Amino acid sequence: MDMKKRIHLELRNRTPSDVRELVLDNCRSNEGKIEGLTAEFVNLEFLSLINVGLISVSNLPKLGKLKKLELSDNRISGGLDILAEKLPNLTHLNLSGNKLKDISTLEPLKKLDNLKSLDLFNCEVTNLNDYRESVFKLLPQLTYLDGYDMEDREASDSDGEADGDGVDDDDEEEGEEEEDEDGEEEDFDEEEDDDEEEEEGEGEEEDEDVSGEDEEEDFGQDGEVDDEDDDDDDEDEEEEEGGKGEKRKREADDEDEDEEDDD
Repeated sequence: MDMKKRIHLELRNRTPSDVRELVLDNCRSNEGKIEGLTAEFVNLEFLSLINVGLISVSNLPKLGKLKKLELSDNRISGGLDILAEKLPNLTHLNLSGNKLKDISTLEPLKKLDNLKSLDLFNCEVTNLNDYRESVFKLLPQLTYLDGYDMEDREASDSDGEADGDGVDDDDEEEGEEEEDEDGEEEDFDEEEDDDEEEEEGEGEEEDEDVSGEDEEEDFGQDGEVDDEDDDDDDEDEEEEEGGKGEKRKREADDEDEDEEDDD
């Protein structure tokens, strides 16, 4: 895809002035030059042109707010004076993997007063003797060269790298707060569900206990009734036996009286 078409797609129905970052990596440049990028991108702060076949940055428009520029893995060998003219507020510049051979090709960067970080990995210039000392001497405004300061201390992510994520810290904090709130709401809902399940379980246990008590009461009442019936049966049997005994006694007395009369 060529650079013009890629820029059109990256706009996504926005106007150039709405764009704060623009990533055009791996697209095709026209004759090794920047194409389709205009000064209308007045609020652009991050521009990435990695591996697009650039041999020159002469077509770069004036971008007064641009702070971070990625030009790694191209074929740039000089002409860096245009950067100071067009990008006065540049703070981070990545020229890794280009055709820069001499310290003198970096001299135009002295005019970039705000330049804080410069990367030249895989450029021939890094093979020169006293490379780091020479660059820091040439560009005294630099804090980091290839990710390290003069004392060989590594740059932090916020200082030494062109992150270009386009997300403000405030937006990140708001996102984290929203995630925390959502998590708390989910935990609260889960606790409510657990409480409801426990209440339902307790209600079922109470119902079972009540049913068991009713069955025991019924069983107890039946047992009492059965005992009373047994007692009544025993009394009736005793009365019948007593009546039979008295009848036999009377019959014996009557026989004795008859025998006395005969005598």
